[in-house]
Amino acid sequence: MTFKHVAIFLLLLGIVLLYLNINPNEVDFLPKCPLYFTTGLYCPGCGSQRATHQLLNLNFLGVVQQNLLYVLGFVIFTYHIVILGLNRFLNKTYYNYIYHPKTPIALLLVIIAFWIFRNIPTYPFNLLAPQ
Repeated sequence: MTFKHVAIFLLLLGIVLLYLNINPNEVDFLPKCPLYFTTGLYCPGCGSQRATHQLLNLNFLGVVQQNLLYVLGFVIFTYHIVILGLNRFLNKTYYNYIYHPKTPIALLLVIIAFWIFRNIPTYPFNLLAPQ
C-alpha cells in the first residue's frame, strides 16, 4: 500500500465518520447547495448530505425522503462493483451495462426528469423534494 492509498483511505474514513455522527440538518459548517441558496430550486443532488447521514445510520426511509435519486445512484454503484468483482475474482465475463453507449443518455434523461419533477410544488411531485 502506498502513501496515496493510505491517505485516500483515511480521508474517506474521516468523511464517513463525520456524516455518521453529524446530522447536516443540525450544523451550519457543511456546504449548502448553491443552486438552492440562490434560486430556491432543488437540484438533483439536494438532500444528498442528509441522505448519506441517514444511510450510514441505517435509516433507509430517511434516505428515500431526502433524495430518491440517491437510491438509484447507490443501486447503480453497487451493480457496477458487483459486476467488476465477479469478473475479476471469479474470472467471469459478465457485460457491465454501465458501459453501454446508451446508458449515459438514459441516466441524463432520468436526472433531468427528476430535477423538473421535484421542483413542481404540487402532490405527488412535492414528495420528491427533500424533507
